[in-house]
Amino acid sequence: MTKFALKGDIAFTSTPGTFEVFENSYILCRDGRCAGIVKDLADTEFKNSTIHDYSGKLIVPGFTDLHIHAPQFLFRGMGMDLPLLEWLNTYTFPIEEKFADTDYARKSYTAFADQLACSPTTRALVFGTIHRVSDGILASLLEKTGLKVFLGKVNMDRNSPDSLTEDTGTSLAETEQFIRDLTGLKNVLPAVTPRFVPSCSSGLMEGLGRLAEKYGIPVQSHLDENTSEIAWVRELHPDCPDYASVYKKYRLLNQRTVMAHCVHLSEAEQNLLRESGTFIAHCPQSNTNLVSGAAPVLRYMERGIPVGLGTDVAAGSSVNMFRAAADAVQVSKLRCSLAGDERPLKVSEAFYMATKGGGAFFGNCGSFEQGYTMDAVVVDDSGFSPLEGLSPSQRAERLLYLADSRNVLAKFVEGECVYEKS
Repeated sequence: MTKFALKGDIAFTSTPGTFEVFENSYILCRDGRCAGIVKDLADTEFKNSTIHDYSGKLIVPGFTDLHIHAPQFLFRGMGMDLPLLEWLNTYTFPIEEKFADTDYARKSYTAFADQLACSPTTRALVFGTIHRVSDGILASLLEKTGLKVFLGKVNMDRNSPDSLTEDTGTSLAETEQFIRDLTGLKNVLPAVTPRFVPSCSSGLMEGLGRLAEKYGIPVQSHLDENTSEIAWVRELHPDCPDYASVYKKYRLLNQRTVMAHCVHLSEAEQNLLRESGTFIAHCPQSNTNLVSGAAPVLRYMERGIPVGLGTDVAAGSSVNMFRAAADAVQVSKLRCSLAGDERPLKVSEAFYMATKGGGAFFGNCGSFEQGYTMDAVVVDDSGFSPLEGLSPSQRAERLLYLADSRNVLAKFVEGECVYEKS
């Protein structure tokens, strides 16, 4: 049995509505899980255990990035004046072609993994490219970070550049081999990853559904991101009433599925996602940059659809999940003023989505409630300003707007320290 305690000022959201705070307190960890929060160790079984003393620093749960594209990391911040489909053809596809070169892939993915390692992220769902060997390089690099990751070899067999268009049978065979390639890794597990419906034929989607069921692994893709994309899907699948129903047809919607964006879900699609238990990865910065719109995520949450956040690099410009949560609040305010929503998101609701909301995809993650995995981020916020008397919840709010990887002092994943700032 391994036991230790983290000491500092603690803030987390067990429910969306409010922060729970504990100043100058200890989070107890037993065998990788939270075992309580106390003010004094004297009368506990932890009194002689290791103490990681971060007095005066803020300790928050690890953040889960439910949607990020590793090969796009090097061109983040480019093409932000283009809508989705133009952006894909102008930037994304030409760059992803280069990952056929394993030397290029190693260089690019090393930069990505290094940045993710020191970010607030402790868990993530990551897209690779169609190139299985290069995806394997990415898996090896992510394994070393200690973060918990689902990684997908992307599938594309139609409506794509020639260099990125796979033969259907080859795509399925390579995907199955990729699943096997990750056997034995501790931190990185496979996810079935059809890029999106326009790039995947019916035969490919059907085969991917079978693979997901055969190996019992998650599914990640895109849904209802952009109105032109939705119209395209309608042309490609007149047999289905809507975009989400295409995924349902091929058994790709369930409680182990994450669909990114979901900006324009119809009532029927919202019901379908709620009934299937599908998670939504809300990507507010990306949706703004690519002129996709503002997803009504508060409505989704209130209807019982599980919602987390994604950075969606490179349509989002940063791997910083603090920023993603702040963007969620800001975008909801614009939606409130322009679309007439009743109210915008609270800061605590955005924080919840970034931690416990998205973390729920991995199980009991993203909170310091008893029995939850000990995923924690220690943040030094002392340089923000000389304001005195701020509560941990006020300080947590400022993290979303002011902090980035430079403020991260340490990260713990399932009770293991995976990063410590030198």
